[in-house]
Amino acid sequence: MSATPVVQVDLVAALRADLGAAGFTVDGVAQALGPVAVAALRREQGLPAELVTRGRTDPLAHLIRLFTLGLPLTARELDGVLPTLGAKGARRLGLVVAHGDDVAAACDLRPHVDETHEWWVASDLSEIETGRPLLEGHVLGIGAASMTLAAWTIRSDVDRALDLGTGCGVQALHLAGHCRSLVATDLSQRALDYARFNAALAGTDLDLRHGDLLGPVAGERFALVVSNPPFVITPRVGGVPLFDYRDGGLVGDGVVERLVRTVGDHLEPGGVAQFLGNWEILAGASWRGRWHDWLEGTGLDAWVIQREVQDPAEYAELWSRDGGSRAGVEGFEQLYAAWLADFAARDVAQIGFGVITLQRPRTARAPWMDLVEVRGPVAPAMGASVEAGLAARTWLAEAGRDGLLDTAWRCAADVTEERHSRPGAEDPGVILIRQGGGLRRCFQADTVTAALVSVCDGGLTARQALVAIAALLELDPAEVMASALPSLRDLVADGLLVRD
Repeated sequence: MSATPVVQVDLVAALRADLGAAGFTVDGVAQALGPVAVAALRREQGLPAELVTRGRTDPLAHLIRLFTLGLPLTARELDGVLPTLGAKGARRLGLVVAHGDDVAAACDLRPHVDETHEWWVASDLSEIETGRPLLEGHVLGIGAASMTLAAWTIRSDVDRALDLGTGCGVQALHLAGHCRSLVATDLSQRALDYARFNAALAGTDLDLRHGDLLGPVAGERFALVVSNPPFVITPRVGGVPLFDYRDGGLVGDGVVERLVRTVGDHLEPGGVAQFLGNWEILAGASWRGRWHDWLEGTGLDAWVIQREVQDPAEYAELWSRDGGSRAGVEGFEQLYAAWLADFAARDVAQIGFGVITLQRPRTARAPWMDLVEVRGPVAPAMGASVEAGLAARTWLAEAGRDGLLDTAWRCAADVTEERHSRPGAEDPGVILIRQGGGLRRCFQADTVTAALVSVCDGGLTARQALVAIAALLELDPAEVMASALPSLRDLVADGLLVRD
């Protein structure tokens, strides 16, 4: 495989200045290409972007063609694009290589952004740029999974954080903005080399360590652990390629299971671990049952949100395409069959995917567990909602039934109510309590729950409100409270009802 970029402080600073001056930013690229070409790039289709930039001579178009599309430039053109660094400086950093009389990109380089920062991320050349399937040691750039994890990560300030399986360092760049001390690990030395370069380009210091899973941080604890681990379930036979960025080397969903069972040893009291994962759902079994087994004995609070479910054939097709193999290409059917046989050998009926948030309790109490399925759209930036949901579930576990009933609750600002009825009916047949942000939960409410939510303005405790509702409906107060408690707990947990 090609060499990775190297860090030379003065040259990296020159590169940073030139990229910024050229407008090589997320917004700049989006404006230069337009929505159609940008969307096509996300699907690994480069032709629309090539057509948009063809014939253009501005620095931004040249940077897109060189580092995103893999098209060569003359050395003179690159000198104009990067006037401070120059073509010679780009070669010394390992960003470009000779391509006949021209220069070609030696790596992919793209802008990346969050709410308060803008960076550039280097990684191995993509299929768009090489026109070939990925190599097994490929270092992935900014992918859909990394974007998902970044969007769901809690962003409160912490003293010490760990990016487990950092890859090219995308999560570490995000963490550096709110973590005073940061360790990043990976089993791939090439990935660590990219992470080192990207950190330098962002002006960030990382404690980079080489090794498998939690091995490099044995005996250490963190306030926050974030991981986009190699969670893909890949057959160990049948000639299926094993890619460093996605395959953890264990059978089935063993990587995610191992992380669940061991990450608690590396969390401070109150510490949180957040990661993505796949898990196998056996025929006739529930996905929640698998998580109950994994979490038993860990002592961790657990909030697992299943976002997608695929059958074995869908899963095989997805990850075959990810590795560059498609229907009609030689070897595709062999890979497809190997995946199906592997799942069949373990009686796997479905594969789940989701976001996992684990927490070590601060006090000696029984851990709570919330295993939910949310398939639909959610808010674009979920970190604050995850943090609020974690705090709400922890409060519920510690306050108990009486605390829940003796609190004056208030409807969150994004909550709405929908009433649906048959034509001509006097009363609604369905009442929905809907959340506008966060997980965008929607709860079907009975008469008591709808009445309770309607008076949640912070004036009455839930107990007082339910006693009044029971009297109005001529029902037993104890029975009303018992029936309302599960719905009240769910509404509080997901942030539809909040405390002042």
